[in-house]
Amino acid sequence: MRARGKLLNLILMGLPGAGKGTQAEKINETYHIPHISTGDMFRLAIKEGTELGQKAKEYMDQGALVPDDVTVGIVKERLGKDDCKEGFLLDGFPRTVAQAKSLQTLLKEMDKSIDYVLHVDVPEDDLVERLAGRRICPTCGATYHVMYNPPQKEGICDNEGSKLIQREDDQAETVKNRLNVNLEQMKPLLDFYHDKGYLVKIDGDQQIDQVFKDIQSTIEK
Repeated sequence: MRARGKLLNLILMGLPGAGKGTQAEKINETYHIPHISTGDMFRLAIKEGTELGQKAKEYMDQGALVPDDVTVGIVKERLGKDDCKEGFLLDGFPRTVAQAKSLQTLLKEMDKSIDYVLHVDVPEDDLVERLAGRRICPTCGATYHVMYNPPQKEGICDNEGSKLIQREDDQAETVKNRLNVNLEQMKPLLDFYHDKGYLVKIDGDQQIDQVFKDIQSTIEK
């Protein structure tokens, strides 16, 4: 499937730590299509005071999940804005096959369709290494990584001289459990888009620029 003219409608998928955010920025800068995350959509709808935004806020204030019908309605409002005329990059939606089916129906109603679902794929062991290597300064909040962004002095914040800590949810066992939960949720969605012919697996276990080159070659071939 090829992008139609200038239009480029994408969905970005990947487990935590796969580098989706970085690639989303590069896609946005290169192709000038808005990067639309679920959180951003909700915040915009709430800020604009739309009826659906107010409904979403009620659920969020209670700590409850926003129902699919409200979420899909907010997606429809967002995709109908002027900046989406040349395309869009959805990130964090859909999360379930039910949402994916609703999105298919919605796009058909809007005379739009998905071009590619880009799955940034990184082996689980590498993701654990990426996520479990994070260290935080408890004083100033600076973030380091034991391999990719180490402090000048091991275990000590460059700014404050404070001893760096590892958050509980960054510990290896916790990270593994979180990844497994995410993978279980994501697999049916990957299967759905594979069966539809939209899914493209991108090797995320490379340098950032090479990952983006692979995304570009997919989009522009």
